[in-house]
Amino acid sequence: MTGSEELADRFEEHRGHLKAVAYRMLGSLSEAEDAVQEAWLKLGRTDADDIHNLGGWLTTVTGRVCLDLLRSRTARREQPMGDTQDTVRAFVPDPVLRPLSHLDPAEEVLQADSVGLALLVVLENLAPDERLAFVLHDMFAVPFDDIAPIVERSPAATRQLASRARRRVRGATPSAEPDLGRQKQVLDAFLAASRGGDFEALLALLHPDVVLRADSGALVRGTAASKVVQGAKAVAEQALMFARYAQAAQLVLVNGSVGVVHMPGGRVQSVMGVTITDGRITGMYILADPERLGRLAAPGVTE
Repeated sequence: MTGSEELADRFEEHRGHLKAVAYRMLGSLSEAEDAVQEAWLKLGRTDADDIHNLGGWLTTVTGRVCLDLLRSRTARREQPMGDTQDTVRAFVPDPVLRPLSHLDPAEEVLQADSVGLALLVVLENLAPDERLAFVLHDMFAVPFDDIAPIVERSPAATRQLASRARRRVRGATPSAEPDLGRQKQVLDAFLAASRGGDFEALLALLHPDVVLRADSGALVRGTAASKVVQGAKAVAEQALMFARYAQAAQLVLVNGSVGVVHMPGGRVQSVMGVTITDGRITGMYILADPERLGRLAAPGVTE
């Protein structure tokens, strides 16, 4: 085996970890793949013999690549886009799909480590430096001494970044029902109410302050491509408007929790993740952007 082949094998050992880091940083599976690939290219331009901890080196390099992407995103957002509500972008992370029917105890342990869509939405609202410090330290136990050079701050200042982020995450991330069986009961009831046009049943399943985030990609018939809908009545009305999707919906795991995929003819047309607390839906996250869904891996969800 050549030195380059050995290095490639060593990199592959870390690929899953690096993608997990990048996904939590970016909320996008395709961008996460690109960030990991960029880390590989940077490794190829570096003398690997000088790297004493390859995993740590790759983690910080991937973090730096993601930080640059987040800063670029922030700069684009700050450009003037007009005053209408249609310019407001409702961020919906790329969902990670898994079949519900094949979940076994071993897989359930892995699913418990999944990052929820609600948390990814909260992370999206952090400043890029705060997000990096929180993700690398709190989620992956990277020391502040290693994070500080990436954000060009002292370790103490970097610790403060993570602390601020932690407070915001705790204050904004709703508690969630951990039991998959109870999650399934709520979603089964929600789909039945949608299919039957039962408005009162829908209201009973929605928390009064429920928030719906939807991203449909390109503009459709003059309506906003992405939107945020708040309140049980407004969200229930949306559920009735799109009841036809419920007819062909099936339950899957979306980021480790029970969710819904609309997949007629084997092609994903929409994915909905939810947050459930005390038997009611508190958050809904719908991705119906054909371009993003076309890149989505959906292994076995039709089985």
